[in-house]
Amino acid sequence: MDIMTTDRSTPSQPPSATHQLPRRHTTLSTGMGELLAVAQAEALVGLYFPEHWHPPTPDTIGTRVSATGDPVFEATRRELAEYFRGQRTMFTVPTAARGDAFSERVWDLLALIPYGTTTTYGAIARELGNPGLAQRVGQAVGHNPVSILVPCHRVIGSDGSLTGYAGGLERKAALLALEEPPEVAASRLF
Repeated sequence: MDIMTTDRSTPSQPPSATHQLPRRHTTLSTGMGELLAVAQAEALVGLYFPEHWHPPTPDTIGTRVSATGDPVFEATRRELAEYFRGQRTMFTVPTAARGDAFSERVWDLLALIPYGTTTTYGAIARELGNPGLAQRVGQAVGHNPVSILVPCHRVIGSDGSLTGYAGGLERKAALLALEEPPEVAASRLF
């Protein structure tokens, strides 16, 4: 099974230099509707659903640009289209989400959750070395700025329930259904 990976820095700039470069944004039409995409240098730094729980503020998204001709946005649009057609299980668009050290560590772990599988907030907390951090993990997961590419939708409650999703539970359910292994889908009675 492919593991979805991300790259937190750009190939040509160290993270500290990249953090100083101007941002730009566009809207991408996808299988989940229109998404706000934000890029900085050669990396995607945000991908937000309409009515996102934690949207970026207008002063943090930079200049509006066309996706056409922008390598980051064109690659994001192409890879999302392939993903929604069931032709892609791993993204190659570099991402560079910025947050506190704890959140960035959680987001790094999210990027390792294989396509078609789920994990729990508690399992991530245990992987971080402290099962008592499950609630804090949940907060970091909820603030993931790069939806879909950094697969926070793959994190569920310890009882298997769909819990919180910044893009809405209906979208979380749809993303998980899209990734559901065929043998699991075939075994369902409804």
